[in-house]
Amino acid sequence: MLDIITVIPGKKRSTPSGWHTFNGVCCHNRGHRQDNRSRAGIIFTSADQWNYHCFNCQFKCGYQSGKLFTKNLRLLLTWCGMDQDQITKLSFESFSKRAISDIYHSQDPAKVITFKEVPLPVDSRPVDTEKDTEHVAYLHNRGISTEDYPFYVVDNEVRNRIIIPYFHNGKIVGNTSRFYDNRQPKYLSEQQKGYVFNLDNQRSNWKTCILVEGQFDAISIGGCAYMGSTISDMQADLIRQLQREIIVVPDRDAAGLSICDRALELGYKISIPNWGDEIKDVNDAVCKYGKLPTLLSILQNATSSKIVLEIKRKRFK
Repeated sequence: MLDIITVIPGKKRSTPSGWHTFNGVCCHNRGHRQDNRSRAGIIFTSADQWNYHCFNCQFKCGYQSGKLFTKNLRLLLTWCGMDQDQITKLSFESFSKRAISDIYHSQDPAKVITFKEVPLPVDSRPVDTEKDTEHVAYLHNRGISTEDYPFYVVDNEVRNRIIIPYFHNGKIVGNTSRFYDNRQPKYLSEQQKGYVFNLDNQRSNWKTCILVEGQFDAISIGGCAYMGSTISDMQADLIRQLQREIIVVPDRDAAGLSICDRALELGYKISIPNWGDEIKDVNDAVCKYGKLPTLLSILQNATSSKIVLEIKRKRFK
């Protein structure tokens, strides 16, 4: 496999959401201002696949073992200082593994689920911690940092919202705008059928996935969100590909707790920790107790016992 982390020049750091970030090598090579704020990143979607995305100049490319290098991938490696002969050699080495890869995937019963790429709202740009102080303050009040997720804002008359991009295999396939004034509705979303939020940020060495209802809940705990009143079959197929234990943490009201029966049907565990009555969801718990204590309480209270769950659910009825 192409070890891209060692190829990228300069300092790199890993974020809690699974990105390896650094100054983009693409920006100045494409006529943009040189990146000095670590706006570019690599995320690994499997052991033999990764995606590059620059949130400064929007350049992107990817690598997958078994495929020839794309034009953009060749450009990225060239900008990193790799000569053309070496790039060609690596490309053919990748392609030579195709037969082995085809055999492996032919035995994989998981369904191939794809989503179309969707542009963000007009005038969108990444959050600037120095310029967008109101947006940063809103996230801070929810116990979330700009390092936890690549949030966006817009430079137009509707600045009182923060945009959460939806990623799938490194591509933006939808988004949610969260308005933080008193307008209704609070959320404006473009979401494709069957999408599960934050799957891209689930690391391969994690043994558990925390599944919640809302995006901010998922971001604050490093989990995924089904973003609705139930978990569809298509979403269940995507989640199954993680091949790990799933713990559902429902919102703490009658509507949120209705997910429990569906979760048990899918073989998931459910966790209803003994948080205070003022706590309505995971994000509330993180704000009050902190991320680590919230995670521990979720893991300690995970169960698949219908009797235990019914006792806990009665508290909120």
